[in-house]
Amino acid sequence: MAKPSTCTACLRSLTAMLTLAAIMRMTFPLPAFAQTQVIDTSQSSMARVFAPGGTLRVSINLGNPVLASLDAGGKPQGVSVDLATAFAKRLGVPLQLVTVTSAGASVENVNQEKADIGFFAVDPKRGQEISFTKPYVLIEGFYLVRNTSAITTNQQVDQPGVTVAVGKGSAYDLFLTRELHNATIVRIPTSPAVVQAFLDQHLDVAAGVQQQLEKDAAKTGGLRVLNQRFMVIRQAMGVPKAKGPDAAAYLAKFVDDMKSSGFVAAALARHQIEGAAVAGDND
Repeated sequence: MAKPSTCTACLRSLTAMLTLAAIMRMTFPLPAFAQTQVIDTSQSSMARVFAPGGTLRVSINLGNPVLASLDAGGKPQGVSVDLATAFAKRLGVPLQLVTVTSAGASVENVNQEKADIGFFAVDPKRGQEISFTKPYVLIEGFYLVRNTSAITTNQQVDQPGVTVAVGKGSAYDLFLTRELHNATIVRIPTSPAVVQAFLDQHLDVAAGVQQQLEKDAAKTGGLRVLNQRFMVIRQAMGVPKAKGPDAAAYLAKFVDDMKSSGFVAAALARHQIEGAAVAGDND
């Protein structure tokens, strides 16, 4: 009998080795770290991640009128509400708004799992537990004083004996806690109550969002907003880091889409918000 050619023998040997390898793979699967991970970012998969209870719970801070407020019927409205509605629609799940009156309470909602996502000013302290998207809106923080005050510049605020009212847990509270070294910070429970507490407690300076301060100054009289901002507040959406990097990337993509499509700009115009700008790609 003729011997098989060298080529035929090699082919048979290779076939036998591949068969054995297939059997070994089925019998002894590769460990998890050696397997190629396929990330499922489908609508149903992300809905389970963001809204494990079946309903997307979104924390809304009514203490910042640039982002959200109550309409005449007591229903939440604003750019944050519009974005929350659009994101729930993208996930294909019902929406539940969890409203609060301060930024600190909004952060607590998410950290304590009372809400699935929220809207926050980007801050490194908050970033320890929350993954932020890029900002969708830029807001400016200003100081307010009495007309009779000798303070005319931001530099004059950080002086011994000067008292500064801030909304507890707000972006400007966190920022000024790091930046003011001589003035005394007085924390007020909510941002909308800052100016009234500033008046009642005879404090020297009130810090806050420009639009809110200007509104309070016009209503009260005898007050003026300094003509220089002390910070830019970068408003973003946020999700707990515990939900993983895929959820953070999915939310970030949503915000990018809403900015590039003109959705955010249209929402600001629809709600007649002045003094806030749509954040750019590099903000």
